[in-house]
Amino acid sequence: MRSSYRTLDRGTLRDILLVCLADAIVGASFGAIAVSGGLEPWVPIVMSVIVFAGGAQFAAVGVVLAGGSPIAAVTAALILNARLLPFGFAIADVLDGRRRIRLPGAHLITDESVAFALRHTDPAKRRAAFRVCGIGVFVSWNVAVVIGALAGTGLGDTDVLGLDAAFPAVLLALVLPALRDRDTRNAALLGAAVAIASTPFLPAGVPVLLALVGVLPVLLRPRVEAAPDPGPDPDPRPDPSRKAS
Repeated sequence: MRSSYRTLDRGTLRDILLVCLADAIVGASFGAIAVSGGLEPWVPIVMSVIVFAGGAQFAAVGVVLAGGSPIAAVTAALILNARLLPFGFAIADVLDGRRRIRLPGAHLITDESVAFALRHTDPAKRRAAFRVCGIGVFVSWNVAVVIGALAGTGLGDTDVLGLDAAFPAVLLALVLPALRDRDTRNAALLGAAVAIASTPFLPAGVPVLLALVGVLPVLLRPRVEAAPDPGPDPDPRPDPSRKAS
């Protein structure tokens, strides 16, 4: 872990720290919302360790607190977590290794850890960014959930605090640098339009999956390969317009 810190620059470490702080706020709000809604404190704590997916946890708890069945809660969580499948393909090189390393690493796949890994092209820096962010978010999230769950019994309406807004704000901050690329920007805009248009008609989580159609124009667009460089003429002919000196 210490070598991972040395591999990353100060700017990346600072950004990871800020993300961990923001996720801690969201984790505390999750624990408080779950307990103040009627769940036992151990429920959000155990869920955070085993599931470790903020959006899926909010969705599952929301379904349960609204009177839904456990099956509906699990289904909502699985739909939201389905987005992690393409994330795994995107950072497959980071998780390449022995099974005892790959399985714990897969548990650390989150929007934040993947975003920081994709910042870099160097394999060592990609692995370091993924590990530092993944472990940092895991620790800060679970500690904050414990604090929020313990404090949840004394809170009233947690919605008035607006703590859940920190999570999408963090993701937006991570995405903005990538939008400088034209293809990425067009894919994001198309996906966002599809998600917004389908939200009133589809269950929670499905519009997020439909947003993946935004990458189709980029994937299906024919790629124009550059013509190979013919190199120097092996038998150059003298230019008759030039006189020998």
